[in-house]
Amino acid sequence: MRKLLVILGMVTCMVGLSACGQKEEATGPITKEQAEQFGVQLVQNMDVIVSQNSVDQYASNEAELAGLESWQAAMEEIGTFEGTDGVALKVDDDEIIINVNVLGSDHDAVVEIIMEYDDFQKTSDVVSITTNVTYSFGELMKNAALNTLIGMGTVFVVLILISLIISCFNIIPKIQEKKKKKAEAKDATTTGASVQADPVVAQIAAKEELADDTELVAVIAAAIAAYEGAGSTDGFVVRSIRKSNKSKWQNA
Repeated sequence: MRKLLVILGMVTCMVGLSACGQKEEATGPITKEQAEQFGVQLVQNMDVIVSQNSVDQYASNEAELAGLESWQAAMEEIGTFEGTDGVALKVDDDEIIINVNVLGSDHDAVVEIIMEYDDFQKTSDVVSITTNVTYSFGELMKNAALNTLIGMGTVFVVLILISLIISCFNIIPKIQEKKKKKAEAKDATTTGASVQADPVVAQIAAKEELADDTELVAVIAAAIAAYEGAGSTDGFVVRSIRKSNKSKWQNA
């Protein structure tokens, strides 16, 4: 009798635990089977929409449009869509994350679907769809090396430009000095032209001076005519009168 009661008690506990488990699974936001069905169907629909170039028809829904554009951009790396390979489900208090593994001819990918869950209204809405291409370790290292080279190359180019700019500071004074010499040479040429024009100015001044000293010119001409023994001053023309720098003893 006691053995029968123990067996019935164990059976009752197992039935209760199984019932509790079924109740918890039924009242959850989504099961893994539902998540897999939903995620696979969503990926297949996105592939059909992109292949038919119908992305613009979903512009009214921001989340769907972003997901389609992300899938479209990833297809350049994925190649040909070859199906799915399982789904990973993560459920938080108010968020559901479904990761769908996608198989491609060139690269595989993971489509991440994020849904907000309202426990009070028992509803869920898709808020984000992102396609992330999966790269091999060699490809990741190659991209990292390429990014490093680009970054270092950019730094070296900037340093070279800075050094060139600094070297220009030594060239600028030389250019200014050349301009100064050209200006001085131009001033010297102008001064030379003025000096060449001075004799003409002197002759004009001498003529003006002679015009003012008519009496002195007549006296000098008469003295020269008397010295030469000439009867008149018709053959003499006094063009200029200059003061001698020699002393009287030197003149004697």
